Amino acid sequence: MNGQRIGGAPSVTLLSPGAGAGSGSSVRVRRSGAGWLRAPRLLGVSALAAFGVGVCASAARLLSGRRLAEQRLAAERAETDRLLKVIDNTSAVIYMRDNDGRYLLVNRQYEQLFGIRRQDIVGLTDHDLFPKEMADDFRANDLRALSRGAPIQMEEVAPHPDGVHTYITVKYPIRDLAGRTYAICGISTDITPLKRVEEKERRLNAELEGRVRDRTAELEATARELDAFAYSVSHDLRAPLRAVAGFSEMLLEDHSGQLDEDGRDYLDRVVAATKHMGRLIDDLLNLSRAGRADLSRRPVDLSAMAHRVAGELTTAHPETAGSVRVSVDDGLLAVGDPALLEIVLRNLVSNAWKFSAKRPQPVIHVGSTEQEGGTVLFVRDNGAGFDMRHADRLFAPFQRLHSTAEFAGSGVGLALVARIIARHGGHVWAESEVGKGATFYFTLPGGPDRRPAAGDP
Repeated sequence: MNGQRIGGAPSVTLLSPGAGAGSGSSVRVRRSGAGWLRAPRLLGVSALAAFGVGVCASAARLLSGRRLAEQRLAAERAETDRLLKVIDNTSAVIYMRDNDGRYLLVNRQYEQLFGIRRQDIVGLTDHDLFPKEMADDFRANDLRALSRGAPIQMEEVAPHPDGVHTYITVKYPIRDLAGRTYAICGISTDITPLKRVEEKERRLNAELEGRVRDRTAELEATARELDAFAYSVSHDLRAPLRAVAGFSEMLLEDHSGQLDEDGRDYLDRVVAATKHMGRLIDDLLNLSRAGRADLSRRPVDLSAMAHRVAGELTTAHPETAGSVRVSVDDGLLAVGDPALLEIVLRNLVSNAWKFSAKRPQPVIHVGSTEQEGGTVLFVRDNGAGFDMRHADRLFAPFQRLHSTAEFAGSGVGLALVARIIARHGGHVWAESEVGKGATFYFTLPGGPDRRPAAGDP
């Protein structure tokens, strides 16, 4: 007997399908004390059960994968809906085109501006929507972004019912997971209001430039007339003036004995008046030239220039030279036209000399000080001073704050100073108190380099 005993009592012996009589389609089982029993083929059942379990497991995995795919798809749809809500609620125009220029997606702003629904635009190109020249420009910009492989920015124009609008557009390529570019995305912001403001400003500037050109031409014509007037003053008026002065002096020299004291006094006044008029003519010519002369800018030693001017005044006024003390700080440097700056110093220092010479101890100080905005040059005296209520008249031609009987002068010197300083891009002003002297300040861009020492004003 070919079998196997399993377990203890009651014992069961399994017979193989080919063992003993009657074998073939069943397995005989012998129990202790019980006879033979017939049973199904247990091995076939086990195989079938194992196959069924595998099928169920595969089905479960398939169902689980399907559920995951559906969940993933639902998540992607939700994410897509969120992205669409974002791009639909922006004022910018947003769109996506494939590599061939066919539309894949547009936002609501695009739909509203160009009057086309997003489902109707899919598959169309710009050449289906816009004039050829505009569409060619759009496509060229797309291709430029695709070839560069990076975002680019440009200005684009598109037609609207109220005219052509200008957009600032950013275009950048879209890549798949493998890194291949399959689309181009564009974000366009309407800057037409800004462009219209810029165009209005451009037109206004053009009009203003035209007015400036016209005004400049008028000023140039006026300057030419002033040149002609200056020439006339210089040549035509000087001749009769010299004749009046010359004949007056001849009467005084040759016929003085035939004139009484009043006659001689009258002639003296005529001679003095002609000399005063000659000085006025010179001052007018200088004032005209100062406003038109070309500037020759270079470094200027103002300290040396002030010493030279003071020396000339000492020679010209020997009667007061011993009493007037002129103090000049060292190292006063500036950048400007030397000839014109010497006129400035000569007028300011000679004014200070004139208005302080009658003081018991006249002092003139040429120096510099630090004020808000930089270094300021000054000429200070302890002379007669003036009332600051009339300071606005100081630098106007022929505006005098003192009578000619009290202090001689033409009233042009300070106007000449103001014009020269303005030509250099600087500023001039004065501070004073009656009987306590005056200080004239002026600035010159580019200098001086010296900073004031301790005790400087």
